[in-house]
Amino acid sequence: MTDRPAFDRRAFLAALGSAGLGSLAGCSALGGDSTETASTAAPTASVDAEVARGLAARFAPTLYFDADETWFPTDPRSYASDRDGETVVDGFDAFDGYHATQGETDERAPEPTVFYNVVRYEDSSLTAVQYWFYSVFDQFTTNFHWHDWEVLHVFVDTADDEPVPQLYVASSHSRSVPNNEFLDPDPARPPRVLSELGSHSSALSLNDRADRFQRLPAGGTFADITNRAFDRIEDAAEIPIAYGLPRDEGARLPYVVPELDGAPVYEDERLPSVTRDSLVSEALTVRSFDALSSPPTDLPARSTGLVFGPETADDDRDADTDADIEYALVPAGEVEHITEFTGPQLSFEFAVPGFVEDAIASHLTTTSTPWSQPRYADPAADITDPTHRSALAERYDVVDEPSALNTLFVRVTEAVTDADAPDGEGVTTRESGVESVLLLESDPEAAPTFGGLGVLRDVPAGEHRLTVNGAGSAPHSETVRVGDAGSGSESASETDSSSGDAETLTTAGVDGEIPLVARESATKVEVDADGTDRDLTALALEDDFAGRLYDAPLSGPDAVYVHRGGAYTVEVRDSDDEIGAFRVNPDPSASAAGDDSESDSGSAPASIPSVRIDEPRTGKASLATFLADIAAETAAAVAAVDERDGGDNDNSDDSDDSGTSGDSSSTATSNGATQTATSDGQANAVRGLAQALESVAEAANRAAERAEAGERGRADESLDTVASRLERVAERLAEARGELPGSLSRATDRRLEQARRRSEQARAADTL
Repeated sequence: MTDRPAFDRRAFLAALGSAGLGSLAGCSALGGDSTETASTAAPTASVDAEVARGLAARFAPTLYFDADETWFPTDPRSYASDRDGETVVDGFDAFDGYHATQGETDERAPEPTVFYNVVRYEDSSLTAVQYWFYSVFDQFTTNFHWHDWEVLHVFVDTADDEPVPQLYVASSHSRSVPNNEFLDPDPARPPRVLSELGSHSSALSLNDRADRFQRLPAGGTFADITNRAFDRIEDAAEIPIAYGLPRDEGARLPYVVPELDGAPVYEDERLPSVTRDSLVSEALTVRSFDALSSPPTDLPARSTGLVFGPETADDDRDADTDADIEYALVPAGEVEHITEFTGPQLSFEFAVPGFVEDAIASHLTTTSTPWSQPRYADPAADITDPTHRSALAERYDVVDEPSALNTLFVRVTEAVTDADAPDGEGVTTRESGVESVLLLESDPEAAPTFGGLGVLRDVPAGEHRLTVNGAGSAPHSETVRVGDAGSGSESASETDSSSGDAETLTTAGVDGEIPLVARESATKVEVDADGTDRDLTALALEDDFAGRLYDAPLSGPDAVYVHRGGAYTVEVRDSDDEIGAFRVNPDPSASAAGDDSESDSGSAPASIPSVRIDEPRTGKASLATFLADIAAETAAAVAAVDERDGGDNDNSDDSDDSGTSGDSSSTATSNGATQTATSDGQANAVRGLAQALESVAEAANRAAERAEAGERGRADESLDTVASRLERVAERLAEARGELPGSLSRATDRRLEQARRRSEQARAADTL
């Protein structure tokens, strides 16, 4: 289209009054109090069969499928059977029967069928036309099951002779992931649905790029969704929050082969017509997430395959494409006699970091019948965007305003070595080219990311274990506290109560970011909180260059995967808010494969190295020991520069702090700084920096020894000396900058800053 103005994201949000946090938290599935959905849903009624047929034909969608798609919309009645007087569709019968028909007829899409259901809201001009698409199987990453029902809702106003579309809602992966929605679509153009390969998640295509999904307006045209953005999250401020169609947006989506009783599903003797070729192409498939050493880089991009259209298109339709296959448009009432879609468990696993690697085994067995779901009778139940619900609620009394709901947000990135850091001593994070999968232990439904963003809606208040898995990446797992607004939750959340019931957005990770590590580059840091005399409540981990990478509640043993190319500080906190810190430097040479390679992914390493921190303590001794470790580590790196330059040094920097009032034999200068006496006067700048760092390590070790011995006063004296010697380090660093490699100079800056912070914490600590 050329006459429709470009969609203005900001203008749309402003028009709906959605700039506040009320737009962030999502909405109840049915509106009103989420605990009373059945009683607050507006009553609906059936529509005259002829009228329903006319509406269904008027807005019947064109369907675009991936070139590698196997399972197209079909009629489940062909695979129905009687079981104890009830009509059921067995997973084996449908899956095998569909492929048997393909083989017998040489048809890629046996019995192409779309079912429609039309309901009107009583005492209102609002009517909903639902299009239900049945496929015999769903295969996507770690989310697959027998049978698959997807739906497109078309909300129309029937007050006038010509129905006017108000909102399109296309079903996404699960109830936890926001649907793809569009408010006020062009009445002259029926909806187009882009079906995701294997999973059949439905994206919308409403602009001139018929077979492509466009999340943002570009090139003078508008976006394919009008979902709101999380305006107060920097990384998502301009990104409409909906699943979309990630492969159209350049994301890699590796698929996994479903297993039944521990073997690939196509090997089951009850599926004689199903072969490996029946599933998603091997070019897009991995055997398992942890079988790869790094995220895959060679997955093919999406391309359009078959296009489906209704067999009797309305004359008023703007049919802008020729369909390859025409589908039958059938009233859903003709299949409502089917009581159940059955099938045995198909399993997938999520690896979880632990002392002994374990997994959350979850199952998606089948799908329920559409007519048994609340959204069948009340289609507004499927409106997931609160701005859209607010818009319809303003127009129609039968639609409730959005209500309070907890939403969890993450941005999954990739940790890689930092080019600005010394070798093996710093990492950074970058956008991941491979989508990941999220799972809450409290919810058996896995949710994929889109563009690296993960959104889980309608999360119950309380403590949850969030696990993130990615193909070729080590797993991430953390505890997330999600609370109702005003509940005093400790989670990183924001609320807005301006509209009555407050709404809560919780971010996991650190400021919403969770970095994953390629398995070939990973080291597992294990923290054994058992056996300590303190009640440890939190665990954090930061890299010298990337900053804080992990920060989550702690109870019992925990483990975090880190990149071997980093230099880390592990921090624990106890119930008295006392802090402990520990230095961790993984061996970067332990990697079996090339780090951060762009080559094809090989087999994952047989085992991932680990570093264990047993019985971590908090207080002065812990922090003083950390100060000694980081100072000695940096001193060694600086001294190595001097040794490479061929220098030797017979100068000595005093480090005797045996006195009770001064911990140092150095002399005072006019500006209050201390200057070490040297045998030959002026020390080499690099050598002097190394010596200053060594003196910090010696004083910090003394502070740790005195804290261990219970000598609080003398420990504090030594920590005062540490603080003064850190200032000397700063002076020597300024003198030595021109003689240090730039990466080491930057690393020393960061460690000095951290040492000062830990020094202050140590002096303020009450616990020895």
